[in-house]
Amino acid sequence: MKPRNVLRVAALSLALMALPVLAMAASGGGHQVDSGVLIKDFIWRCINFAIMAGLIGYFAIKPIRNGLQGRRAEIEKSLRDAATARDAAEAKARAYQDKLARAAAEIETIYAAIRREGELERDKILASAREMAAKIELEADAKAATAVARARAELRAEAARLAVELAEELLAKNVTAADQKRLVDEYMQKVGELH
Repeated sequence: MKPRNVLRVAALSLALMALPVLAMAASGGGHQVDSGVLIKDFIWRCINFAIMAGLIGYFAIKPIRNGLQGRRAEIEKSLRDAATARDAAEAKARAYQDKLARAAAEIETIYAAIRREGELERDKILASAREMAAKIELEADAKAATAVARARAELRAEAARLAVELAEELLAKNVTAADQKRLVDEYMQKVGELH
């Protein structure tokens, strides 16, 4: 407490203690007491109160002040620690965002490469299928329909198998399981539409 506040509390206490004495003196009722005795008693009580308030203030203010200063230091340290932790968390978040952006770009690059390789493989398989169909057509018209259907089915299965193997290898290294399933399904649909 500030000294000014201590004085205010002491003055208020003195005023409150004086009220009963003043009330008794004003009543002038049943007891005849010497007013000098009352004033002396009141003064001694006020002095006693002032000494007690002063002693309490003297011995209690320092521990309270030290406790409040210690609490303030703890709060300041906590705020500094929180600011440091916040800065570290923000730095980590930026690092993770950078990694995420790089991973997304890498996935897009891998996806484009897989798409190009799939198209090249498809072109090779289609060229091979056309050659085989031409040879079979020359050998015999009767066998041609059956052989072409069988060759196309085998080529589709082979193309699908090769595409799946290639995609599995690349995807196992770079793409999650969900991305891998989606890419294979898209490729199979494209190959099926071509025939």
